Amino acid sequence: MNKLKALILAAGKGTRMESDLPKVLHTVDGKPMVHYSIQAAKDAGASEVCCIVGYKNELVKRTVYDVVSFAEQKEQLGTGHAVKCAMSFIDSGTDTLILCGDTPLITGDSLKALYEKHKKESNGVTVMSAILEDPKGYGRIIRDADGSFMAITEDKDCTEEERQTKEVNAGIYIFNSDALLASLALLKNDNAQGEYYLTDTVGIIRRTGLRVDAMPVADADEIRGVNTVAQLEEAEELMRRRLAEKGPDGQVNSPAEEAVFSEMAGDEDN
Repeated sequence: MNKLKALILAAGKGTRMESDLPKVLHTVDGKPMVHYSIQAAKDAGASEVCCIVGYKNELVKRTVYDVVSFAEQKEQLGTGHAVKCAMSFIDSGTDTLILCGDTPLITGDSLKALYEKHKKESNGVTVMSAILEDPKGYGRIIRDADGSFMAITEDKDCTEEERQTKEVNAGIYIFNSDALLASLALLKNDNAQGEYYLTDTVGIIRRTGLRVDAMPVADADEIRGVNTVAQLEEAEELMRRRLAEKGPDGQVNSPAEEAVFSEMAGDEDN
């Protein structure tokens, strides 16, 4: 059984957050967003976690109270470049989970399910996806007539037919670490932004003949990224709703239990 390690992308400034605070340090239910990504990775079985930091990295390091290591991305040159900055953390013979530090609603159970699929199918990379009624702005998962994974196509590059696809890239991946290291070495930045995109490694790995697949998450809310104050407020509300649905032991209450709690609340109002 391959060991799982996790990389958290946490280098961004978050210019749309209307704050000088690094984006991943904005709080949801009193905890910095990045904490939830770290905890989910650990819950999924990651034996080690590394946060890739950049903007105000010393503040992020001081604020993150989880036991993790850090890698520094001194220039913001894309998600692929961020992972390149942490290549020393990636071990041959393991698997590497990569997720963002601004997705506080992701759960360990969903990441664990992704990892189980990855191991069962011996994939080179397994992509987490989601089915969205309004997929605008997201990269699409393109499949052939048989349903086999073909590519991730960014929204701006989609044909009209591809734009109708509702399965989107969640930006969460589990890589065979050897395949990841080999693909990073081949990654180029010959695009309009001059950046290194992690999504390009998926195509590189597929072209080597290794299996690539995507798995839709059961609850699409889990992949919500936070880029604005409004999105932060939405994540806060969803987190509060999730916690309210759990009993004192952290388990989701049954409908019967919910009825009892509702009745108790009614008694208190009287």
